[in-house]
Amino acid sequence: MAGESERTEKMITALRKAGIRVTRQRIALLGVLADADDHPDAAELHNRAKRVEPTVSLATVYRTLSALEEEGVVHRHSFEGGGARFETTHEEHHDHILDVETGQVIEFQSDKIEQLQDEIARELGYEVVHHRLELYCRKKR
Repeated sequence: MAGESERTEKMITALRKAGIRVTRQRIALLGVLADADDHPDAAELHNRAKRVEPTVSLATVYRTLSALEEEGVVHRHSFEGGGARFETTHEEHHDHILDVETGQVIEFQSDKIEQLQDEIARELGYEVVHHRLELYCRKKR
């Protein structure tokens, strides 16, 4: 898929900029990260990458994720009640719903919410430069 390839190339460029060697272990991790349509944690990324390249170490995963985060091509999310989870920055701004029973993370975008946040900030004499919205929910029964 072209989008995954572009994301992988963007991450390779970021690693090189950070002075980190682009090894086959890291290429495997970047492919897994580019392909992820969920928000995996480091251990899950490690497991997925090991299926592609068995020599990938957990230390390599952590170091690579740290460098990618510092270069701004990966977002680290620290959702309440869990460890850090990761996603690439390829998408437009979005917010998250976390299912408190299953741990599933659902991405959503709402123009109404964005407008309301801007309006509130403006009324208080501010402009929004960055925000994160996380809704912790459970399915209605």
